[in-house]
Amino acid sequence: MGTSVIISAVADERDAEQILKLQYLCYQSEAELYDDYTLEPLTQSLADLTAELGRGYALVARLGEEVVGSVRAVVDEDGTARIEKLVVHPRMRRHGLGGRLLGAVEAHLATSLDAKRFRLFTGHRSETNLRLYRSRGYATVSRKPVGPQLTLITLEKDAESYAASA
Repeated sequence: MGTSVIISAVADERDAEQILKLQYLCYQSEAELYDDYTLEPLTQSLADLTAELGRGYALVARLGEEVVGSVRAVVDEDGTARIEKLVVHPRMRRHGLGGRLLGAVEAHLATSLDAKRFRLFTGHRSETNLRLYRSRGYATVSRKPVGPQLTLITLEKDAESYAASA
């Protein structure tokens, strides 16, 4: 491709439109998997996404000027970092970019925002996501049916485990 993928230090409202388009593209496969095209990432408005970026921490991965990956997170008052909407452009998958984004957001959350634990969730049929998260030390802490086709699996790991593996 001639240009390498760079993970930017922070995403902001200037990136919102590209992130929204990427999110919509990436969640098509999840919607198909669960036969549910009303998943929140597919219905989120640009205004809502922009507000979300202002409330938490977000990273983008760029190939030149194009946003090809993104992840968002927020740390609550008890030190739990909720990592959300980790997306990688379909043509960029299977090259380690999702793992790089996850590692980068964990590093920032653990060192700059004093996160005590990392928490994320995915659907029970999302084997690729589950494989990535488990390979990074996440363990299932709960399963919650949210409809006839979807059970959300919540996974966590201690932030100390990041420091040990970094």
